[in-house]
Amino acid sequence: MKAFWNERYAETAYAYGQEANDFLKAQQIGSDLKVLCLAEGEGRNGVYLAKLGHDVTCVDYAELGLQKTQLLAAQNGVEVACVCADLGEMQLEANTWDVVVAIFAHFPKPVKSHIWPEIYTALKPGGKLIMEVYDQEQLRFGTGGPQHADLLYSQEELQDLLVGDFKNIQIEKVYREVHEGTYHNGASATLQVIASK
Repeated sequence: MKAFWNERYAETAYAYGQEANDFLKAQQIGSDLKVLCLAEGEGRNGVYLAKLGHDVTCVDYAELGLQKTQLLAAQNGVEVACVCADLGEMQLEANTWDVVVAIFAHFPKPVKSHIWPEIYTALKPGGKLIMEVYDQEQLRFGTGGPQHADLLYSQEELQDLLVGDFKNIQIEKVYREVHEGTYHNGASATLQVIASK
């Protein structure tokens, strides 16, 4: 999969555009916060958050994606930290982040089972998870996201992952138009998540 993502990010154009995700932009998340963006790809969300004044770290395992993240940050006059790592193995520092952002972060089951406890641990008390992912129904739309059901999410799966640790959990299934670069483009079924530690 790493080769797949490096090949996709080797294109000159930004695969998912240079604008942040709409759901992320709709959130009021405060100011001067430490924000961790997981599976951040080419940096569009991280750069947006840095422009708002946050201290942003972007994690991805595709080196070419992170190179484009740094380029996009420079073009926008901000700095973001980049960490090249496999989220199936990465240990996140505990009680460190005010916000964890996961936008269209779709993982195989072994990665999911590792990273979810890590996300909770990494958040500061009162910290917030902001997440938008494709629902399993997205397969019938074919307008973006993985084409394998096990890489997509259901409301039930997210409830199982969140309930018991997180609080103030909001999981909403939304049918909306997603227009993010070449690969997310059209009517879509997504799950939008807000939860706090």
